[in-house]
Formats: sequence, structure tokens, C-alpha cells
Amino acid sequence: MAERVDIIIRGMSCASCVGRVERALMKQPGVSDAQVNLATEKATVVFEERANPSQIAHAVEEAGYQPVIETAEIPIIGMTCGSCVSRVERTIEKLPGIIQSSVNLTTQKAFVRFLPDAVTLPRIQHAIRDAGYEPQDQTENAQTEREDREGIQLRNKVLIAAAFTIPVVIIAMGKMIPALEAIFTSIMPHRGWMGIEWLLTTPVQFYAGARFYRAGFAELRHANPGMNSLVMIGSSAAYFYSVAALLIPGFFPAGTAESYFEAAAVIVTLILLGRYFEHVAKGRTSEAIKKLLQLQAKTARVIRGNDMVEVLIEAVVPGDRIQTRPGERIPVDGIVEEGHSYVDESMISGEPVPVAKQKDSEVVGGTINKNGALTFRAVRVGTDTVLSQIVKMVESAQAEKPPIQKLADKIAGIFVPVVLVIAMITFAVWLGFGPTPALAFAFVTTVSVLLIACPCAMGLATPTAIMVGTGKGAEMGVLFRKGAALETLAKVDTIVLDKTGTLTRGRPELTDFVVLEGQENEVLRWVAAVEAQSEHPIAEAIVRGAQGRGLDLPSISRFQAEPGFGIEAEVDGHKLNVGADRYMSLLGIELGKAEGRAVALAREAKSPLYAAIDGKLAAIIAVADPLKEGSVEAIESLKAQGLNVAMLTGDNRATAKAIARQVGIQQVLAEVLPDQKANEIKRLQAEGHNTAFVGDGINDAPALAQANVGIAIGTGTDIAIEAGDVVLMRGDLRGIVNATALSKRTRRTILSNFAWAYGYNVALIPVAAGALYPFTGFLLNPILAAAAMSLSSIFVLANSLRLRRFQPNSPRLPTGPRPGSQARQVRHA
Repeated sequence: MAERVDIIIRGMSCASCVGRVERALMKQPGVSDAQVNLATEKATVVFEERANPSQIAHAVEEAGYQPVIETAEIPIIGMTCGSCVSRVERTIEKLPGIIQSSVNLTTQKAFVRFLPDAVTLPRIQHAIRDAGYEPQDQTENAQTEREDREGIQLRNKVLIAAAFTIPVVIIAMGKMIPALEAIFTSIMPHRGWMGIEWLLTTPVQFYAGARFYRAGFAELRHANPGMNSLVMIGSSAAYFYSVAALLIPGFFPAGTAESYFEAAAVIVTLILLGRYFEHVAKGRTSEAIKKLLQLQAKTARVIRGNDMVEVLIEAVVPGDRIQTRPGERIPVDGIVEEGHSYVDESMISGEPVPVAKQKDSEVVGGTINKNGALTFRAVRVGTDTVLSQIVKMVESAQAEKPPIQKLADKIAGIFVPVVLVIAMITFAVWLGFGPTPALAFAFVTTVSVLLIACPCAMGLATPTAIMVGTGKGAEMGVLFRKGAALETLAKVDTIVLDKTGTLTRGRPELTDFVVLEGQENEVLRWVAAVEAQSEHPIAEAIVRGAQGRGLDLPSISRFQAEPGFGIEAEVDGHKLNVGADRYMSLLGIELGKAEGRAVALAREAKSPLYAAIDGKLAAIIAVADPLKEGSVEAIESLKAQGLNVAMLTGDNRATAKAIARQVGIQQVLAEVLPDQKANEIKRLQAEGHNTAFVGDGINDAPALAQANVGIAIGTGTDIAIEAGDVVLMRGDLRGIVNATALSKRTRRTILSNFAWAYGYNVALIPVAAGALYPFTGFLLNPILAAAAMSLSSIFVLANSLRLRRFQPNSPRLPTGPRPGSQARQVRHA
């Protein structure tokens, strides 16, 4: 049957454009007709059978024009497993005009790219609703309220279900243990206890388990059974079988008119508990986006004529002249026209040293003006700013589905329908060929199949391992924000590290003070007193170095700055000059052997300065961002594990290579901007590498989100932490070694859980179906089937709890507070 797709096209200007687009569309496989309207800027494409919107959009782009494609992120309530994800994706993809759909179970969202003239957002939402799920409008407050409400409801349902299920299990155990059975029967007859079980199980089945009926019926109505269907049918079979056994016991073969109310109650309670665990593990995935958006200024001070007007940020347009005062956040991207200041651009560059801004310098929205007034002209506003682009990149990367989740979705989508088919075949075979009473035998075997295959263990296989693994990680100072990272990190083969704040401490420090003339502490006091008059971050590092040694700074009687060269001042009757080598040359001071020492310091990624007293060279000063404690050890351990280690930084190439030499990293990518960092990660992924990116700054957020696993330094920014999947809480890179070891152990646990949950049930399904009956006369009693189902769940739980005994083999980390600053090297020549 032919399908028609309408597409809006930008960039056409004449009849030849129309002809070019039509010819490009007609060349596409399956296209029977294509008509382009220049006036409406629309094309109508007719396919012989199933339409392919992605194909025609690509054809338009190849022809040199721009197809209009919209994207939408739709929060969805009601998805609980991989089969739900598959069903929603298939439902969306059946609509005309859908280019791509990706549904994420963890974030409970669908990411959709579509042609707006072929399908609308309300139509997509209607299709999702028709599939049995509830699409929501996306507002931050509404989404937060929904998540909180769902968590509270789940917790309450679990508590209610447990309160009724525990007595049912106690009664069921009492009937099976001879010593307890005598006590129970002395109080009430056997059938009386069955009646009490019925009363206790009913609210569990139909109140606490109502969600399984709603979702299960929706799955069956759309001929797409999933986990909810299996839970509904399995628990219902046990429940209604027990009701029949209580009310009409004579219908059943001898010895089979027993109650399995405890099986029905336990099924519902355990699956609800698993769902609650999953809800807790999902976390607050939107916090990174929220905190990025908080960096945007709310208002801007715009110069209109001779007046200064404060307007909302949305009202700023390109070309507006904007003024920012010291300490204020720059509202939009622009070019400086007046003023001089230092701007903290660490959110963009990751570098700790503020950048000098003057006429014609570029400023970026969201950065902080430190100490001078600036007037600049707006260039990029709204969604075009650098900050907005970073937000988009984080959102896009978080919407992508990890490969392991796709595999789980496929397995779940196949397993459930197969089990239901086996159950129906079992019923039909026993009804047609079984001994008298055939109906009773058919009912008993079918219930056994459904119970033995009930997905309790499957539902608990991942959440329990993730919960125990994340708890163990927290003990070791490794916070797994996203449970999937425990699985994914185990398959990583390439570790990419940011430099500043990750390998290094992220703040300039006085590392070397080599005295050539005079007494060490006295010279340091004088130099620090001079530098205390400067606002430059290197000067601040020198002052902190002196204060760290408990030195009091004397007052100065004269101070004069030589822009671009250094500072001249008078301290305690002595003339001091502090600055770079060109300043010493300007003063006519010979550097001699000190120049070679300074070159050696520069090779170590240190910034050398000189101090002269009364015209004589007195000291060599070096300021640098030193390596964190444990960085070298961590790199060695990662390389010993066979991992490729690379460094990615926005810093200059010489400094980056110097740091890389110190830690033993061969692959270095320097002077990389934030969007390029994410692109470099994409390039590695395209080459087939599973990557982990380690960073600490706002500028690292896109790369953290893009990588297979983002590892954030806990001493870094909140946004980097929120964008990362894993957080090293103590800021020590040796935690990466522990994290990778734990993730591999957890992944093995999850795989063994699934192997047991699927393999155990699959192996016993033929036994439950009565395959041994013709040969041995053995028929699996539903009680044993329910016990086997419970045993499967117990094994999965016990196997997951073994992770609590995990002991890392990597170097032991500090267990106290986060390590402080590295000891400064203040040496005397």
C-alpha cells in the first residue's frame, strides 16, 4: 500500500531548484512520485510501500538544500522493562515522518526526530498513549513532582504488599512443616487457613499489583506481550487456581487441590520491590542540564542611547551594547569594545587562570567578570551561545541508548512471547492427549509453566547487583551515579583524561623558589609583598606560598607596574623588580646560568619569573599547576591493565606535553575546545573504542556525557559531577583503578544472574510442562514450581550480595578527608 510523506525544504529559490530536488527524490528506492512546490517550500513524496523519511531527508541534503527536521524529548510514565522500550519505539516508528526514535528506560524519555509537516508532536503523544503508556508535558517542576510521586507510590505499594505477604508465607510454611502443621490445624482446619490466605492475598493481587493488570492488558491488547503480561498471567494463574482449589476441590486430581496464594503474593511483592529498586537507581539524570541552565544570567545591562536599561536575557539581540561590572556573570557571547578586566573562563577552557580581556577580545556568556568593568557588543544570543550549545550536547549524548540496554531489550522482547506460547501449547497438548481429568492436568501443568518462568529473578538480576555494587563503590570513594556505568565501564578499552583539575590540582601554586642572593625567607617576604599589590593569579599563588610558610608581609613604600613586563616596588628600603626574562633584559640585568634553570622549569610545565634586589638577580620563581598525588601511580596501574590512556586538554601544547611526560602518557591532544572534546570522543568511538572520559570542569560536561562512561572528579564542579556516570569522591585518580575492577566484577555478576535467571527457568520449563510424565510418571507440582521460582530469585539475590566482599587490588586510597594541597617545593640554591 502506497504511503505519502510531506517535507518542508529551505533554500529553494527558482524552478531549477525544484527540478533538482524532484530528480534527487525520484532516484530514491521505493519512490513512485515526488512533487515539489516552490511557493509553499514543501515536497510531497509517494512511496510504493513503506515510507522512509530518513532516506528522503538525506536526499534533500545531498541535493544542497535543508530539510526541516524537529526534535522532541517526551517524558513517558509506565515503562518498566526492555519490552516496554521496544514497544514504544515500534509504535513511534510506525508513524509517518519519523526519522529516528530512541527510548531510554533510565530517564523515562523518548527522543524523537521527525518531519513536522508529516507528523505532529500531539500525534506522537497520542500514539504513545494508545500503546498503553502516558506521555507527559516536559516542565522541570512537573517532571520532578512526577518522579517524587511515582517513587512514593511504589514505596507505599511495596510496604502494603509486604505487610500482607509475610503472614501468607508464614501460613504456607506452617502447612508444609509437620511440626507447625499440627499447631496450625489445632487452631483451625486446613481449609480455614486457605480462606485466610485468600483474604490476605486479594489486596496484594488487585491493589498492590494493579499496575501489572493495567500494563499487562495494554500489552496483550496490542498483541505485544511483555514482562507485565507474564507477571499478570503467572500471578493470576496461581491466585485463581488457589481460589478454585478452595471453592471446588473435587474438580482437581487427588493431591492437587492445594493453594498457591503465597506464590501469587510473593510474585507481586518481589517484582514491585525490583521496580522500586530500579526507580531509586535511576537518580536525577536531569540535574546536569538544570545546573548548566542556572549559569545563564537572568538579566543584562544594555546601553540604549544614553540610558542604561536592565532587560531580561531573552530581550537581548545581536548588536546590543552590554556592560558588566566586577563579579557579575557575562550574559551573552560578544566582543569587548571598552574596558579591561580578567574573566574567569574555567567553565569553557577548564583552565584555572583568569584571562585578560580588552578591546576586541571575545567574551562568552556564563563566564565571570573578575575585577574590571567591560562594555561589549552582543554577537551570539539565545540558543546560539556557547553555553546553550554545551547544554544541547549534554542533552543529545544523554538521550543515546547504551548498547547493553539494546541487547537486554531484544532478549526481553523475545523471552516473554515464547513463554506464553509454550504455556498455551502445554495447555492444548494436555487437554487433547492427557489422562482423565484432562482439563485439570492441563490447568496444573500450565500454571507450573507460568510460575517456573515468572520473571522475578530476571527483574532482580540487574537492580540488585547494581545496588550492591554502587554501595561497595561508595565505600571505596567511587560514586556510580548511573547503574549502567557499572556494566559499561567493564568493557572500556580507552581512558581519556582532562589535564587541569584532573591530573593536576587545578590552581596555580608556588612550586619553586630558588634563592641566588640573600636569605631565603627574607627574599620571599619581599617578593610576596610586591606581588600582593597585583591581581594576577600567578601573583596570588606567590602570596599564598609565603603565607603558607607563616611569613608576615611587610608594607611597601612605592609601587609601579610595567604592563607586559613586571613590577617595580620599594620594600624595607630596597628596590625590587619582579617579572619575566624580558623585564630583566629591559633593566639590563644579566641572567647567566639562571636562564638555563628557567628553561628547565618551563619544560616541567612551570611558569618561571625572576626577582632582582637593588639591581642584582636574587631569585628564580616558578609557579605551576602541580600534579595531584597519585596521578603517576594511577596512570601506571591503568596501563598495566592493558588500557590505552590519552590526555585531552584546552591548555597549550607545550604545557600539555610537559605534564604528559611527567605522568607517562604518550597520546596528547592539546588546545581542544569544549565541542571538540566531545567530537574527539566520538572519533574514538567511531574507530571501535569503548571510551571513558575523566574530567572535572563545566567545559568537560559534553565529553563526559558523550563517552561510554563519564568519570567526574568529585572535587570539581557540580555540573561535571552531574554529567558524569561515575564520580571519584576523593578526587584521587587511583579511584579509577578501583572503579574498573569493581565494574568488571559487577558485570560478571550481572551476566551470571541473567544466565541463572534465564537458563534455570528455561531448563525447568519442559519439566513444568510435564515432559517427564510419559517416562517417569513425575508431574511437577505447582508448589514445587513456585518454590523453584523463589529459589531462582534467592540465588540471584545471594549472588549479588557476594559483591559486598569485593576487595580492590589497586593501591589503597586515603580513607580520611579529601587530600589537600601538595607540599610546596621552596628550595634554596
